[in-house]
Amino acid sequence: MNQTFENLGLRPADILLPKPGTDMHKWAVVACDQFTSQPEYWAEADRIAGDAPSALRLILPESKLNDPDVDEHISAINRSMEDYLARDIFQTYPDSIVYIERTQSDGAVRHGLVAAVDLEHYDYTPGSGSLIRATEGTVLERIPPRVRVRKDAPIELPHVMLLIDDPEKTCIEPITAAADAMDKLYDFDLMLKGGRLKGWRLSQDQTGALAGALAHLASSEAMAHKYGLAGVSPLLFAVGDGNHSLATAKTCYENLKKVTPEDQWASLPARYALVEIENLHDSALQFEAIHRVVFHVDPQKLLSAFLDFYPSAREGQGPGHTIAYTWAGGSGFLNVPDPKVQLAVGTLQNFLDAYLKENGGEVDYIHGADITDELGAKPGNIGFKLPAMGKDQLFKTVIADGVLPRKTFSMGHAEDKRYYVEGRKIR
Repeated sequence: MNQTFENLGLRPADILLPKPGTDMHKWAVVACDQFTSQPEYWAEADRIAGDAPSALRLILPESKLNDPDVDEHISAINRSMEDYLARDIFQTYPDSIVYIERTQSDGAVRHGLVAAVDLEHYDYTPGSGSLIRATEGTVLERIPPRVRVRKDAPIELPHVMLLIDDPEKTCIEPITAAADAMDKLYDFDLMLKGGRLKGWRLSQDQTGALAGALAHLASSEAMAHKYGLAGVSPLLFAVGDGNHSLATAKTCYENLKKVTPEDQWASLPARYALVEIENLHDSALQFEAIHRVVFHVDPQKLLSAFLDFYPSAREGQGPGHTIAYTWAGGSGFLNVPDPKVQLAVGTLQNFLDAYLKENGGEVDYIHGADITDELGAKPGNIGFKLPAMGKDQLFKTVIADGVLPRKTFSMGHAEDKRYYVEGRKIR
């Protein structure tokens, strides 16, 4: 392994793929945390997969996480993993990084790399100075059920997506330019409107060049140049999707450390987790704002309370943070000219958390400005529309504020989330 990776929290991995001849259309399935309220989606995936080898048999859709027979689901998953290993359906690509091109539902092509991250370099605690950090708050109660799925599993399949802030496009894009001359691993259509997926294995020279480019991104000079912040701990990878899955992997590894001599920690397969890495500045990667609608409140009282909560706040638009609102009595804007956090969503969410705790009411998180206005205009409701977060704000906000407010942004539609394809042994 290239020694440069040792300080980057990333490394090539012994990657498992189904052997040539496997029907990859039936093998790959979407991330387990999608379509949680649409059991018909998972029923159709089951019909498509049939009796063929499929990642569907190796994952637990979150729609089943609270089933009464969830323990049997988990046992069946572990049995399927052991069965696939015993039947030798996988081919191992040792010490590898995979470059992928994903054609999304909108026709845009997203580019990424599949590699393993070192969980010693990941910390989901807000304000952490680790190389790999959560972008949103981690709900600790969501981890134990997921630990039950992973702790006895011999294989992992990743749906975690990490982002790098590489505006000069020095890491992934040079590999894109050379894809035609690389060793292609797969090229197939994904089930259920997932688009198309292609994958290639990096050469040793490409792997070495990637390590050097990532090392530059993590340098103090790069941190100062991009964020105007000197002397801060470098942030190389920010979690874009799947933070609770990565936190689960971290928990399982920490549990193993308690019963393993320290000099053996580095050799634990569970110390690492397979992920997909994407450049924040990939044109196919779009951030969409997530708006808020508050139900069962007096909108006028709430607006007055906002102005009291932020003494400098005023009606109208202006510098700082401006937030649009709609209620049955009309629409307007709230402006906070001297915000204490980086994003307007943080300014709003901090107020709403305090107000609802004191006064009651419910908040929902809404995709789409029109539906926010429609719901907000109903009696007893008020909708708030937030500006989309600029890509250049993500890393700087995590560095400055610790984590983003919950439900700050969405990355793409459900069909465009990562599909399970590659795997890795974790026992």
